[in-house]
Amino acid sequence: MPAGTDFFSLSDQVPTEEELYDLAELFKVFGDSTRIKILYVLVESDMSVGDIAQALNMTQSSISHQLRVLKQSRLVRFRREGKNIVYSLADDHVHTIMSQGLEHLEE
Repeated sequence: MPAGTDFFSLSDQVPTEEELYDLAELFKVFGDSTRIKILYVLVESDMSVGDIAQALNMTQSSISHQLRVLKQSRLVRFRREGKNIVYSLADDHVHTIMSQGLEHLEE
């Protein structure tokens, strides 16, 4: 423990069990390389399922399945443009997580 740190003040900052569980579940989503590839593609630009599938040389079915998981975890969002559904990163936090993860590996 850092000098001068009060044990009780630290324990007040520990997330609840529910928050810790939710955080662990979020990190599990990052445990799949296909989902990571999709997130990296979406860092570059918003894309449809077909565009993502083509960029990653995968089937639309497998991309759709992984996008469903990413949507449920609130890591991607979508919008309708005519008949197309276009996916993007949910917010800047996702981009930050991806960037910092890569930066950590490169240290």
